[in-house]
Amino acid sequence: MCVAVPGCVTEIDGSTATVDFNGNTVKVNIGLVQPEVGQYVLVHAGCAIEVMEKDAAQEIIDLFSDIAELEA
Repeated sequence: MCVAVPGCVTEIDGSTATVDFNGNTVKVNIGLVQPEVGQYVLVHAGCAIEVMEKDAAQEIIDLFSDIAELEA
């Protein structure tokens, strides 16, 4: 099973963006999409595959948080 995770774009440098995943920043390839700083992207295997609305991204982030609490 593959999982894509939403994160917020904090910097863009060409076809690479720095994306914040709850305080963890990761370099992500944005060659498939055209996000702006402050937008949320859905990331799979190091590539942004979709620009998301903040509300939709937050809903997924909250679901992952709920799952993590169940495992604790």
